Amino acid sequence: MSTVLETEEHQALRAAVAALGKRYGRDYMTTAIREGSHTDELWAEAAKLGYLGVNLPEEYGGGGGGMAELSIVLEELGAAGSPLLMMIVSPAICGTVIARFGTDEQKQRWLPGLADGSLTMAFGITEPDAGSNSHRITTTARRDGTGPDADWLLTGRKVFVSGVDIADATLIVGRTEDARSGNLKPCLFIVPREAPGFGRNQIDMELHAPEKQFELVLDDVRLPADALVGDEDAGLLQLFAGLNPERIMTAAFGIGMGRFALSKAVEYARTRQVWKAPIGSHQAIAHPLATAHIDLELSRLMMQKAARLYDDGDDVGAGEAANMAKYAAGEACVKAVDQAVHTLGGNGLTREYGLASLITASRVARIAPVSREMILNYISHQTLGLPKSY
Repeated sequence: MSTVLETEEHQALRAAVAALGKRYGRDYMTTAIREGSHTDELWAEAAKLGYLGVNLPEEYGGGGGGMAELSIVLEELGAAGSPLLMMIVSPAICGTVIARFGTDEQKQRWLPGLADGSLTMAFGITEPDAGSNSHRITTTARRDGTGPDADWLLTGRKVFVSGVDIADATLIVGRTEDARSGNLKPCLFIVPREAPGFGRNQIDMELHAPEKQFELVLDDVRLPADALVGDEDAGLLQLFAGLNPERIMTAAFGIGMGRFALSKAVEYARTRQVWKAPIGSHQAIAHPLATAHIDLELSRLMMQKAARLYDDGDDVGAGEAANMAKYAAGEACVKAVDQAVHTLGGNGLTREYGLASLITASRVARIAPVSREMILNYISHQTLGLPKSY
């Protein structure tokens, strides 16, 4: 893929991460899935090389970069067949929120570990009855007493929370009551994994990945006053400061997966000969692969735009671009995987070529963290100014 729009530093980062990914590859990932283990070795090496915390502040051990750099890391690992899903959650969402809005104590407690990979944090927002509607979140936090030092009691449920079993804590989106209006407002809380009342149940998924999905049950989880991240009155701003990086990184996840599938298909089409010429010489094979390549390139351009806007501090502009990037990458990923499997025919369904499992995995970029339909709602309402449909 062309990198002429990137700086020399970005090109060097891309090449270095690609080399790391190549050393592990798809076999490493599928072995971890088959054995029920985690990708600890790749996570540790990526951390040691400074890739996991490339977006976090230098004063806390990070690389001092932003989403532009972190998205390169995830995309290239994905293009090698070994994406690290927790990168979307731990450094991108949680690390960004804490770096931007956390107290000095929270930054010192969490950011160095998130940057060097020794600590990981999960993120819980989705609820069984709320889906993509963050305004319907029912997980609530109330003070146990009066005064700024009073404990919080957190109660509610979350679903589809990745990696809770390996995360040291989970950043939970809850709601507190506004003393002035009585309305509930979103707030973010850091909940340690072993906090009393913090229960988890693994969800049995058809999607096979090293990172497991969990349902969380919070039964009056007692948290200290300083578990609240940032300002209680700035919850919505803080929440979206984490959701835009999530969308950018999901785009990187989808683009990387699409590139991996496309590369396998191109290699196969270049060498597979049925009649007198490689099948890639036939336009019925070549043109859909070329279209998939174009779609992935266009998705990456929008992802780069979103990352640039976010890193420049334009949260509004980044919100629009991040949603567009996530939508485009999800569509491009699904189509690239589908075309890759179809190009290989029966071989596309074998374990040897490692593409069939991506049929399910590629849907993630369309569904999570927000459905493509909700993105279309956002664009039609926020960008085009059409009446709101919900």
